[in-house]
Amino acid sequence: MAYPTLNQLFLEACDRQPDSRAMLYRTGDAPQTGLRGLAKRLKLTGAWEVITWREVLRRVAAFSRALNEVGVREGDRVALFASNRPEWHIADFAVTGLGAVLVPLYFNESPERIAYILNDSCARLVVAVGAEQVRRLLGCRERLKSVEHIIVAAAPEDTPRDLLRYEALIAPGNNNDVDEYRRRCMKLRPDQLVTLIYTSGTTGEPKGVMLTHENLSSNTMDSEVGFDYSPADIALSFLPLAHVYERTVDYGYLFHNILLAYVERMELLPAALREVQPTIVACVPRVFEKTYATILERERTVTGAKKKIYDWAMDVARRSIRWRGYREGASLTLRAEWMLANLLAFRRIRAALGGRTRAFISGAAPLGIELLEFFWSVGIAVYQGYGLTETSPIVSVNTPGANRLGSVGRPIRNVSVRVADDGEIFVRGPLVMKGYYNKPRETEEVLSPEGWLATGDIGRVDAEGFLYVTDRKKDLIKTAAGKFVAPQPIENKLKTSPYISGAVVIGDKHKFICALIVPNFNNVRAAAEKNGLHVHSHQELIAHAWVHELIRGEIERLTPQLAQYETVKRFELLDHDFSFEEGQLTYSMKVKRHIVEQRYHHLIEKMYAEN
Repeated sequence: MAYPTLNQLFLEACDRQPDSRAMLYRTGDAPQTGLRGLAKRLKLTGAWEVITWREVLRRVAAFSRALNEVGVREGDRVALFASNRPEWHIADFAVTGLGAVLVPLYFNESPERIAYILNDSCARLVVAVGAEQVRRLLGCRERLKSVEHIIVAAAPEDTPRDLLRYEALIAPGNNNDVDEYRRRCMKLRPDQLVTLIYTSGTTGEPKGVMLTHENLSSNTMDSEVGFDYSPADIALSFLPLAHVYERTVDYGYLFHNILLAYVERMELLPAALREVQPTIVACVPRVFEKTYATILERERTVTGAKKKIYDWAMDVARRSIRWRGYREGASLTLRAEWMLANLLAFRRIRAALGGRTRAFISGAAPLGIELLEFFWSVGIAVYQGYGLTETSPIVSVNTPGANRLGSVGRPIRNVSVRVADDGEIFVRGPLVMKGYYNKPRETEEVLSPEGWLATGDIGRVDAEGFLYVTDRKKDLIKTAAGKFVAPQPIENKLKTSPYISGAVVIGDKHKFICALIVPNFNNVRAAAEKNGLHVHSHQELIAHAWVHELIRGEIERLTPQLAQYETVKRFELLDHDFSFEEGQLTYSMKVKRHIVEQRYHHLIEKMYAEN
């Protein structure tokens, strides 16, 4: 099958509905585009700026012309350092329209990795958007070997005057910009390199994944089947756009003329969900884990008659799992109970997530089956998928017409999947990368001459073609007795406890399994106070013997079905959660196990040293 370039799909979207809404961005002031009436009709609270497709194309074409004037040519590397905001996609389509290669940087990237990525990719120009991003980039400017120009947007007042200003470059002026942009885009080829995405990596040095127009356009077009996107939808963009997962799903939204609302920081997500009320959202498991923890906390805080109603509703949810999640039959009584529980409790849970979302698509890491069942039981549709940066990224996904809880769906159209004898998943199709930039040996290690990519994940395919992913091959724990333990399913079970926020299971080459546990501090403190214990800090809480017994009881309650060699024998409590800032999480909120093990090496030694 022949696939178009990304820029061709972008132009088609612009031409279909030039005067309709394209992008939505929350500002600190009133809307600046003169489209206040449109924002009002959308019933948005707060200050939102709405940009039409005609205006998006004008800005893209103007910026592309400016880049050409400063010397950007086909094949040049242009880095983009920005959070999720309209400038991200405007710069993306402007750069790629010249045949240049976009190198995205995570919006909170460290100066060390910024310098590494820019030097390794030989970037000639950098676009930095936002005061913090400009400051970070300038902080490592002297270390950048190939960068000739820096363009800044929304920059602080003290920014050096020798930098080019994005706002001036996209100002209205040249009426021929759009026509010239179209002419350049016609020359692009589907097999042309369009981006270098540096993996955040749960281990090792970041590698530049080389993706073509065909890689990304095929994945966008083939993964959308079954979701029935329409211009009436509204989508949120809040996962880092430097990560290929958000980038690809956002292409799908844009190319279907879906209004895309940008959320710059994760802490703004709850407010954005309530204000925008999206109909479709791409998420990662961490979002659902946090939402579930909030629901459990509410269950703890309600009292009296409300407590009885809430407890009853949660019981109805538990009894509805087979019906709501697995489409099995349900009695008329249970259906009636669910409708009443929906009026009294479930719709309030959904309202906290916007209230109108018809599909949450969860990717980047496995989501625990218990959480999936819970969300489906209260009327929240969560479709789990699977992919890698090297596969552009979506390999498989559940859809409204083909959903199997616990699986990551069937492979998308035009993609082949096979499982090797040792359980490793291999993928082939137009989505597979060209290779790792300047790393031929690493490329040969994962990509066969026949086009099969070794994913490094362990899984299986059932009789109906649904793929199940167990864990990362490199994350499998081999105990001293030679037994293999998959840590993620155990961790996912532990995180369903109202008293556990995070968990990392450890035990490679050891006699037994241990765990590092992050308590849910609010719930644990409340439970302690009910028992007459008063703790004043996280450090004091994790040191208390009563808290240790509480967590021990939760571990035993949640893992009785595990084999003896899989059970958590010892654990240590941490006084704060894993974070980006400490380098313990990837862009997609997966735990970097080797970093966590290094950071808490002293606690791990303690667990294995104690008698």
